Amino acid sequence: MISEANKADCLNDREQSVLRHVVHNYIVTAIPVGSRYISRHYESLLSPATIRNVMSDLEESGYLAHPHTSAGRVPTDLGYRYYVDFLMEMEKISDKEKQVIRQSLDKAIDTAEMLKDTSKLLSKISNQLSIVTSPHLGSGIFQKLELMQVSSSKLLILISVQTGIIRTIMLEVGMELKREILEHVSRILNERLSGLTLKEIRDTFADRLADFKNERTGLIRLFVDSVDQLFDDSKEREKVHIAGTGNLIEHPEFGDPKNFRSVIELIENEEIIVHLLEKHDIPNKDFVITIGAENQESKAQDYSLLTATYNVNGVTGMVGIMGPTRMNYSKLIPLVDHVAKTIAELLAV
Repeated sequence: MISEANKADCLNDREQSVLRHVVHNYIVTAIPVGSRYISRHYESLLSPATIRNVMSDLEESGYLAHPHTSAGRVPTDLGYRYYVDFLMEMEKISDKEKQVIRQSLDKAIDTAEMLKDTSKLLSKISNQLSIVTSPHLGSGIFQKLELMQVSSSKLLILISVQTGIIRTIMLEVGMELKREILEHVSRILNERLSGLTLKEIRDTFADRLADFKNERTGLIRLFVDSVDQLFDDSKEREKVHIAGTGNLIEHPEFGDPKNFRSVIELIENEEIIVHLLEKHDIPNKDFVITIGAENQESKAQDYSLLTATYNVNGVTGMVGIMGPTRMNYSKLIPLVDHVAKTIAELLAV
């Protein structure tokens, strides 16, 4: 990534102008950009010959590439990176678009449905592959626990965190328990665990309930033995809602059967996407973008991944889109950022 400190040493004003025009036009058309096009369409004071020389310098520096079948140039990963970091002007989301997004997500009956709806809506608006992860509850503050007997041998456990998110777990207890016993155990657990994060509970549960380990029903002992199942959110963290495969394969880049197959392989291997998202989990960043070869997974090096984190009282999840490196960054960055903020607002209510 290019730092602010060496920006001035990288490109002069003329080079920045030409690079901006090449990136902008290639994003829109997917056609290599020639010097005459820039000269004619941007009222440039530079002659086509001068622009060609600048493009040649940019190619030599690694910001542009020159396809063998075309006289024009296309941006490289480095060219896109410079454009995103220094040259891009963010587009604004209209009030109408904001209203549509909020109304669409506000219809969901629970968190899971909202996240699923978000992935569908984001893919439709962006025309890219959309990715939405479930919230990581480990950092969420425990609010209360409720116990409900659903059969003679099964217990439904509802764990609420302060964001309003409820985690449900079915536990095999092997016996039928009276309501007053369930209420008694619930009261003990709520008193001992109040104000802790789920991770803190998981790490210290046995010690906090040590004086109840011989409780006559054996229920607390069962909870101690099942602490990972109850308070470990790793399975939830792996839940990824993906939508928009059809949108992705319609881009010109994937007209080649070889590229088409690479898209399918990428989408079918959810672990790759989960791994890519882990690299985007950077604290205090409004959004994170990795472009082409910046993605360490070889199958993802023809794509850009743009993500934003939603945060509800310390409980976080991720919203993102994945598509060709030729994506419209200036439009999609504010879109993803706004959707993440909307999710956070709705979950906080």
